Order: sequence, then C-alpha cells, then structure tokens
Amino acid sequence: MIIESAERIVIKVGSAILVDSQKNGLRQEWLASLSEDIAQLVKRGKEVAVVTSGAVALGCEYKGMDRSKLKIEEKQAMASVGQALLIHHYRKSLLQFEMDASQILLTLDDSEDRRRYLNARNTMQTLLKMRIVPIINENDTVATDEMRFGDNDRLAARVAQMMGADLLVLLSDIDGLYTANPHKDPSAHFVSEVKTITQDIEQMAGGSISNFGTGGMISKIAAAKIAVAGGCHMVILKGHDNHPLRRLEEGERHTHFFADRSPLKARKHWIRTSIKPHGTIIVDDGAARALLNGNSLLAVGVKGVKGDFDRGDVVTVVDGHGKEIARGLIAYSSQDAGRIMGKNSDDIESILGYIGRMELIHRDDLVLTEPSL
Repeated sequence: MIIESAERIVIKVGSAILVDSQKNGLRQEWLASLSEDIAQLVKRGKEVAVVTSGAVALGCEYKGMDRSKLKIEEKQAMASVGQALLIHHYRKSLLQFEMDASQILLTLDDSEDRRRYLNARNTMQTLLKMRIVPIINENDTVATDEMRFGDNDRLAARVAQMMGADLLVLLSDIDGLYTANPHKDPSAHFVSEVKTITQDIEQMAGGSISNFGTGGMISKIAAAKIAVAGGCHMVILKGHDNHPLRRLEEGERHTHFFADRSPLKARKHWIRTSIKPHGTIIVDDGAARALLNGNSLLAVGVKGVKGDFDRGDVVTVVDGHGKEIARGLIAYSSQDAGRIMGKNSDDIESILGYIGRMELIHRDDLVLTEPSL
C-alpha cells in the first residue's frame, strides 16, 4: 500500500517502456493506461509528476534516422524534434481523462544553482496545486556532457527532491533489484526491500540491457541514494504492461527502497547541516518568539540585514543580542530584504514593484538552531 500512503508521487518512464522496440513508435495504448492511472490518483487527492525519456527515440523514428550513428549535434537536434512529439502524446493521452499536462526541461545546472532550483521547484509545486501534471525531461538540446544528469533515473530522483515528493516510482524493464544480473546469472535472487543502501547493495547493480535506455541498475541505485536522502521512498517496478501504477497498488512484485525520514525533515536537516550561510537577518523579540512557535518569518519583524545574498541562499536568523536562533532559505535578495524590512507584507508589492512571497522565510524553508530564548 505504498501508493496509498504517499501524497506527492514522481513517476519515471524510460524509453524502453515508452517506445516499441520493434515498431520504433510510441506505445499509445500503454501511455493511455498510465494516464488513466495518474488521473485516478489525482482524483484521490494525490499530486503526480512524470519524468520521461523518449525524445531522441521518437525524433529518430519520425525522421528515419539511426540513433546509434548520430553525432552529438544530430542527437540534440533529434531530441528537439522528438520532445515536441513527446509532450503532444502525453497531453493528448491525459486529456482523455480530463487531466492537463505541462512541459518542463531541466539541466544539471538547474538543480545546482539555488535560484534556478527554487524557480523550478516553485513552478512544479504551482502546477501540482492547479492539478496539472508536469511532464519533465532532461534538456538534451542544450545539455553538454558536463551538464547532463546522465540518465533520467537520477533526474527523477533530483526532481523528487525538488518537489518534496514522498514516493518515486521507476518504471523499468526489470521488476526490481537482484543479487546479480538475472539475465546473466540464473542463481540471482530477488531483493524485495532495501532498508539501507550498503556497499553490498551497490555491488548488486549491473549494466543496461535496453536498446533504447541509457540507465541500468547502477543508475537506479544512484537514484535511490538521492531519493532516500531527500526523505523519499523509491520503488523499482517492471512497467511494460498496461496500468503499471494500478498493478503496483494491487501488489505486483517490486523493490522498495525505504526512506527513514519525511521529505520535510530531510530538507530541514539539509538546511541545518549542509549549506554555508550567505548572510544574516536580525529580528525583533516578537519575530523571534513567532519563529520558535513554528511560524514563518515576515518582513515586519526584521530589524536588520547583513551580507550579500541572493534569493534562495541560506541565511542565519539572529535575535537583537546577536544570538542565532534559526537558518533558512531566504525568499528575497539582500537588497530587496533591506528595502522591505520592518514593513507589512501587504506593502511589499508597492515597495519592490512586483508581487513577491508574503514571507521572508517560509516555515518549510526554516530550521530552528536555538531551542529557546
């Protein structure tokens, strides 16, 4: 019942699942069944995003080109052609079930740069609130070897982190993790649960066996490490048959990688321990008490701004005596924060000339470092 307990779900669809290896065309009936599964989950109040491969394969099929013989610039061109086809098919399929889709293309830089990370995260979360399914792919038309995620397994894990998802489902051409490659070793045993990703688990991974896909079990283990570190459970499920998500709910065999904390707790742990602060926000006693009671930081409670930081950077929050009480991801640059400090949230638009966030630091982006005043 892992889907039943999840609220925000990321589904990863590989080329080997989406594209017919014999006919070199998109598997329309399968995509319709996945779309129906997604629509049913959304009707139950769940939020769903899809990370998909297949653009290059569809582009090559459309233009009659052999993917194995493409130069890098030709592959990027076919990704551009195929991406238009890919999003068209997803949107057309989801519309059958009264769902709409949007397109998001990402590069590795988008997950590493704080401002672009936040922009992508906010866009995806807004789409989910609007009951629009984000269809996400790596931006192969501009990505270089240095910028690439390398495969969409890891991209899906990064997306799950960005979104604060609590479940990532990798639809694969294999039903889960084995102690060895079952296509080469008949004595390989199936592994149904992974509570901790140890060195032994990593050594079980083999190579890719797909004609279309670039990721094998190695990339799936790497994705699992990213996902569970972000508080997100991950499942590897054989996805070739119709209605893969329904089949998962009905108990079809899969490997479950367990996260030991929630996405929010993982995010706050990351803020507390992993990032060097770029500036300091000084707050009055009322704001300090509000933070300790679990509230967001509003501009009206800010007495001073120190340092040079951008939107999305980590800053420390100190009281009037200079004692650190919290750290968080700031929603404004140091320049804008200085202009709105001490002001009511309703006045931010008139001061800055644009509609920003009501909170200087939202409580979900803030972690207390001082338990009491």
